Amino acid sequence: MRGKTATFGGRKSIFYDSDHWNLLSEKRKRAIEVLNKLSEVSAVVYGSVARGDVTESSDVDIFVSNSVPSYRLEVALDSFNILERRIVQATPNYAIKGEFVLDDNTTVSFPLVKIKERELEFYRFGGAIDFIRLKKDKRVAGVDKRLVLILPHDRGHDEIPLNELQTSELSRILDVSVEIIDERIRVLERRREVGRTGVFMFEPVPPFESFESTLREVARRNPIVKRRLNG
Repeated sequence: MRGKTATFGGRKSIFYDSDHWNLLSEKRKRAIEVLNKLSEVSAVVYGSVARGDVTESSDVDIFVSNSVPSYRLEVALDSFNILERRIVQATPNYAIKGEFVLDDNTTVSFPLVKIKERELEFYRFGGAIDFIRLKKDKRVAGVDKRLVLILPHDRGHDEIPLNELQTSELSRILDVSVEIIDERIRVLERRREVGRTGVFMFEPVPPFESFESTLREVARRNPIVKRRLNG
């Protein structure tokens, strides 16, 4: 679907065909539709939809970066088909997030605890774009799960394996710290070796319960979650 590929050593230039541009347009139209409903909060779409290297199975992943009561987001998303509400935490030290799973492979996540700067950098590492730039059809650089830097250009994108880049250069391109680069490389390399592992917490939010009340109940049972919630 992506069209022609030109290879230079480990680097590649990918040229999109019309099918790819149409698919990207569809995915971005969906992101614009959801972000428009979230206009009163700070939100981005991240991953392949932000970079441009989408496939048919690509999710539309949206992150609300500021602290917002979950009911406000639920009201904003009321016109969409909400398939699932859940609380997730990747590791005991990572941010606890709420997620609204919508149809059309769309997920809206938001922090349920104070989020750290390094956790925000995670989204820039993979490529993240806000509503204004998305409407202007901009694309951004980011690293995919293969540990390949995607650099958008007018006809598609260039791919550069991270082992061909200095960490300082990658830090400048993505506007992230060296620490988040080292962390993400460790995580993604381990995932390549052992496969995707489970998350530390995956808690469905029952009907008629809020994310916040469900999280308080989890924290009552789990001292690790309680420390992160109070921290």
